[in-house]
Amino acid sequence: MIGGGIVGLATALQLLRRRPDLRLAVVEKESALATHQTGHNSGVLHAGLYYAAGSLKARLCREGKAALERFADERGIPYRRCGKLVVAVDEEEIPRLDAIRERARANGVEGLEEVGPERLREIEPAAAGRKALWSPSSGIIDFRRIALAFADEVVRGGGVLRTESRVVALETRGSERIVRTTTGDLTCRALISCAGLHADRVAALTGSRGDLRIVPFRGDYYRLRPAARGLVRGLIYPVPDPRFPFLGVHFTPALTGDVLAGPNAVLAFAREGYRRTDVSLRDLAGTLAFPGFRRLAARHWRTGLAELARDWSRTWFADGLRRYIPAIADSDLVSGPSGVRAQAVRRDGTLVDDFAIVEGPRLLHIVNAPSPAATASLAIGRELAELAIARFELS
Repeated sequence: MIGGGIVGLATALQLLRRRPDLRLAVVEKESALATHQTGHNSGVLHAGLYYAAGSLKARLCREGKAALERFADERGIPYRRCGKLVVAVDEEEIPRLDAIRERARANGVEGLEEVGPERLREIEPAAAGRKALWSPSSGIIDFRRIALAFADEVVRGGGVLRTESRVVALETRGSERIVRTTTGDLTCRALISCAGLHADRVAALTGSRGDLRIVPFRGDYYRLRPAARGLVRGLIYPVPDPRFPFLGVHFTPALTGDVLAGPNAVLAFAREGYRRTDVSLRDLAGTLAFPGFRRLAARHWRTGLAELARDWSRTWFADGLRRYIPAIADSDLVSGPSGVRAQAVRRDGTLVDDFAIVEGPRLLHIVNAPSPAATASLAIGRELAELAIARFELS
């Protein structure tokens, strides 16, 4: 296994549950597990509102959420079903909200309720909007804590975790794979890669990348000052624009008592660039040279400029938030955490909207696993484990 994030660890766990005698190792380039996308997100347990019926996201999000909650219950890991409102603030958003309602119903989302302004204010007294969808089963959790619990289970099941082991080459020798890392070589019969921000690069080492490239998008959050936290009870989301892959700025309560506002979505100048000043010439040059990114940028440059402006101006950021919570003041916001989303883009500039699994000879790569991958992690892991057992004849 390559990749010690939540998806890689969930996959290792699911393999060992099905094949307890399997010799399994997880290699991770960082000194600690789950430090990138798993450790830099808002911790939302998604109920499956947005995803096209029949897609992997739709199927695995609902299954994965139920499995994750059971796992958390068994181990005493806290989570909270605080509920989510998806709010339409003007008439032109209502048809898009109705489309989300139909998708959510097709996906079997539990307890979904369509609400008007009066009921909306009962749920979120400080919120404004013409119409909303209320998903009471949506919630919040600490995904890194979950991932580390997965890791404990992997070790108890006989798996080996090798940190500070960056993969530098993958070679074939007869029926075996040689994984060359910075801490030595590993020999295996089969390989699964869940490499997140570097998924395309690991796939390229085996010639399995195809026309997909990872384009990293940084998202910054603000925190609400303590005096303003009472304005938000649960998750408050906008109606997403279907032309763009991100959900827009929203409000997320945390188990710590914090309330996060954001994120925006701007091009990251480094795949692991969590600050505006983080630049990797290799990463940036690779993004700019990729025709798919240039086509994407040409198609969405207005949205990109608006996101960039909001990235540098707290006032403009607050203006976006005030559409949903009018009482929010600029002074209520203080700088918060940030994350980088690994988004796969095709050469023609279209975004890969679903989870994407690429197969090769005795190889499986998950090359696109954005949100709701953390929520769906145990279901993605089950999917990969069952594929591996069938394709590789693991016994």
